[in-house]
Amino acid sequence: MWVVEKPWRREVEVAVQAARKAAEMALRYQPGIVAETKPDNSPVTEADRECERLIARILNEAFPEDGLMGEEGTRVESRSGRRWIIDPIDGTRDYVRGNPLWANLIALEQGNDVVAGVVNLPMLGNLYSAGSGGGAWQNGSPICVSSKSSIDEAVLCMSAFNKLEGTPLKNRMLDWMARFWAVRGLGGATDAMMVASGQAEVWMEPHAAPWDFAPLKVIVEEAGGRFLNFDGGNSIYAGNCVVCAPVLESEVLRFLGLNC
Repeated sequence: MWVVEKPWRREVEVAVQAARKAAEMALRYQPGIVAETKPDNSPVTEADRECERLIARILNEAFPEDGLMGEEGTRVESRSGRRWIIDPIDGTRDYVRGNPLWANLIALEQGNDVVAGVVNLPMLGNLYSAGSGGGAWQNGSPICVSSKSSIDEAVLCMSAFNKLEGTPLKNRMLDWMARFWAVRGLGGATDAMMVASGQAEVWMEPHAAPWDFAPLKVIVEEAGGRFLNFDGGNSIYAGNCVVCAPVLESEVLRFLGLNC
C-alpha cells in the first residue's frame, strides 16, 4: 500500500496505477520495437504513443477537470487549475536497446508548483512517489537525500555531456568532475532518484523538457534535496537543472558561477 499524506494521496495512487499499467504495455511492445526520429532528433515508438494514451485515459477518468500535457502530443485544457504532465517512456533510447534504465514519469502541477509525482523504473523494480508535504517514497518506504558533507565523498551523476556545448560550464566541467569521489551517468530519472534516495549527491542535466523534470523535482524536494536551474531558478521550464543534496548546494552554486 502506498502511504502518502493528504491532500495528494489519491492523486499519487492513481498515478502509480497508471505508471504500472503503462510499464506493462511497454513491455508487451518491446520485443522487436522500432523507433522513428522526431523533428528534435529524439526517438519515438508506437509504445510511447500508446502508453501516453493509456496514462491520459486513466488520469482523465479519475480527474476529468484536470488538464493534461504529454511528450507525445496530448493536450487537454484544465478546468480545475491543475495539469498532469506525462512522459510515457522516459529514456526511449534505452527502451529500444533493451537497457533497463527507462521510466514512466507522471506529475501533477497546480499553479506554478509540482505537487505530486511518480517515477516508475520497472526493469529495476523501483517505483518512487511523492506528494507535496508528504515526503518521498521508494516502493512504499520513505527515502531521504545523503548527508555527505564534502565533494570528495560525493557522487556526481551527469546527463547529456554533448549538450554542454555552447555553455560557459563546458570548459570547467572536467576539472569539477575530477573533485568528486565518483562520477556516474545512467540517465535522467535514474540519476535523479539516486540523489533522492541518498545513493548520489548531485545530478546535472543541461537540456531537457518539463515532462523530463516534473516528477523528479517534487520527489527530490520531498526527500530533502534541492532542484536548481543554471541561473539559480527553480523551474521545470528552464530547460536545465542541477539536483543536489543540501549540504552540497553551495558547491553547486559556485560551479554555476552564482556564489563566488
